Amino acid sequence: MSERHSKESHKMPVVDSAKPRFWKPDTAGPGLSKISEEKNVSAELGDNSVPNIIYNPFKNLSIEQQRQKLPVFQYRNHILYLVEKYQTLIIIGETGCGKSTQIPQYFLEAGWATEGYVIGVTQPRRVAAVTVATRVAEERGAILGDEIGYLIRFNECCDSEKTRVKFMTDGIMIREIMKDPLLQKYSIILLDEAHERAINTDVILGLLRKIQKKRKDLRLIVASATLNAEEMKNFFNKNKTDDPEKDTAAILTIEGREYPVDVHYSLDPVPNYIKAAVECVLKIHFNERPGDIIVFLTGMGEVEDVVSQLIIEARKLKKEEMKMKVLPMHGSLPANEQMKVFERTSQHVRKIVVATNIAEASVTIPGISYVIDTGFVKLKAYNPTSGIESLVTVPISQASADQRAGRAGRVRAGKAYRLYTEESYEKLSPSTVPEMQRCDLGPVILQLKALGVSNILRFHFLSPPPAKNMIRGLELLYALGALDSAGNLTSPLGLQMAEFPLSPQFSKMLLSSGEFGCSEEAIIICAMSQIQNIFVTPSDKKMAVERERRKFSVLEGDHLTLVNVYKSFIKFGQSSRWCHEHCLNYKGLNRATEITNQLGRLLTKLNIQIVSCEDKTETLCKCILSGFFVNAARLGYTGEYRTIRDDHCLHIHPTSVLACEEPPLWVVFNEVIQTKKDYMKDITVIQPEWLSEIASHFYQFGTERELAAKRTKLK
Repeated sequence: MSERHSKESHKMPVVDSAKPRFWKPDTAGPGLSKISEEKNVSAELGDNSVPNIIYNPFKNLSIEQQRQKLPVFQYRNHILYLVEKYQTLIIIGETGCGKSTQIPQYFLEAGWATEGYVIGVTQPRRVAAVTVATRVAEERGAILGDEIGYLIRFNECCDSEKTRVKFMTDGIMIREIMKDPLLQKYSIILLDEAHERAINTDVILGLLRKIQKKRKDLRLIVASATLNAEEMKNFFNKNKTDDPEKDTAAILTIEGREYPVDVHYSLDPVPNYIKAAVECVLKIHFNERPGDIIVFLTGMGEVEDVVSQLIIEARKLKKEEMKMKVLPMHGSLPANEQMKVFERTSQHVRKIVVATNIAEASVTIPGISYVIDTGFVKLKAYNPTSGIESLVTVPISQASADQRAGRAGRVRAGKAYRLYTEESYEKLSPSTVPEMQRCDLGPVILQLKALGVSNILRFHFLSPPPAKNMIRGLELLYALGALDSAGNLTSPLGLQMAEFPLSPQFSKMLLSSGEFGCSEEAIIICAMSQIQNIFVTPSDKKMAVERERRKFSVLEGDHLTLVNVYKSFIKFGQSSRWCHEHCLNYKGLNRATEITNQLGRLLTKLNIQIVSCEDKTETLCKCILSGFFVNAARLGYTGEYRTIRDDHCLHIHPTSVLACEEPPLWVVFNEVIQTKKDYMKDITVIQPEWLSEIASHFYQFGTERELAAKRTKLK
């Protein structure tokens, strides 16, 4: 979505200097009298008799007529012609043009899914794959899971015989290539939202480039709202001459709906964007016309904080005032909870969606007219020197800012409020750094090796990763035993690790659990680690939640605490009431049971017996260490933890069960979260001699006497 500004000049109402103040470019600067500003606002809002917003102007038309109203419809024949002529088609479609839902249907109607072929469509996120599949099935009058289906991690809704269009996440697409290296059952692959440059998207692009050399009949569509189309075309174009007639890739640009979006900037830098976002929502609610609001924040914690604050404000509204329906949206929510944001509200209720960047692209939330952009996003960042991958809050790119603003222009003219100055916007980077260049490459290398790519360094990446990241990824896999000294996958360990839809560390832990006799608990830890925030923390019950958490806590750390929570949940009949009493995430725990069952079936398939270690906690801790020995740290004399290999400074996260205990001397952890400090999350207490026992190939140790002396010194 390109930035659009209304030609009309108007001002926001005067507000307290402590609150965010906005101005719209191309208008006079601030300083008008309050009276004149109020007149402008009154003129903008119009008469009180203005009817409520109609979210879908074509809702009274038939589905077919609605489809024909979309901008992409007039390009239908162009798309079908270009797909016949070229192997690869890059489609740049502005936000709201209908490319995600319509283009797969055009191919289906044109016969690209006959004779047993399937049309594959990838999305970067689960919620987008599910919602787009649901909409397409609705438009075709089909049952979801028959002709139109979806496939996401730990959830399948498709039929191997009936499904002709399959929506999936890009990670699942890689799994499909593992099962069928030449994608023999697919006629067309559509990569949607490619501009996000997720790591799996970049891997798929490189793999499809190789597959197309073997399969001349396979067609690839790369669809995006903002993308360097020429770079993508050159990547796939096999014509090395100056003759355009021999090109194998083409570009098509589709215009979106022309709904203007007024962009307002903060006059001054905002010291606290959480507080400013809440105040901005209330200001819009009381001063602007009806229309739903979306607020973009960085993570689940911020989302829940703002949601709780807005719910408190919503309860203060008088009966005659328009109500507020506040809904969170983030990747950790169960699918049915995420779907609530798509439900329509009554005309006297304003929907307020508080979201992470999961709502930035792919999905259209009905009725959104106002966007509040805090200007930050949480991204993965990898430090190859320390070997630590962490989540870091950073300013968004200009492309992301435009995408966010575009949410307000999908169904009607809207407004975007940026909680930063226009000068700050101009200083933002044009686009987000591709994930391939800022993440741990261990999982990528493992996947590529499993796909038969022996020389990773010569693999065609659209954006080649840094050499240090590549070396560190190879070292990790070698240390885990997935690769041999020649860089080839080991058998059976390396091949089996590649089969799990988990990180290499979790895969290694699961595969080692049979030897340690704790496979049941290892499965539970893996499943529970996929669910964020097992404990629900309402803002007014923080002390109660902490008391409930202590009931499940154990001195061995967070992983064993998760096992306690899960086993108690099963013991009490998976009761929602029990979860409510103990401040637990009922839906998250139900999701964990589904993942547990699927991982159990995978282990059984690999002939690993599912057994419990009962009360042998030391055995389970050693099993955890077998996968995460790289992430070992020890307590220093300063009270800070230092990673053993790289001497990187870390701290225990406040949500850890060990945060309130006497700090243990030696620990291993799952991940690092970076805020004001680098915090370890999901921690288990270990003994130093276990490192020499389990990871002697990775760590060098002296004599037992030297170890004892070091422990005495630390104490």
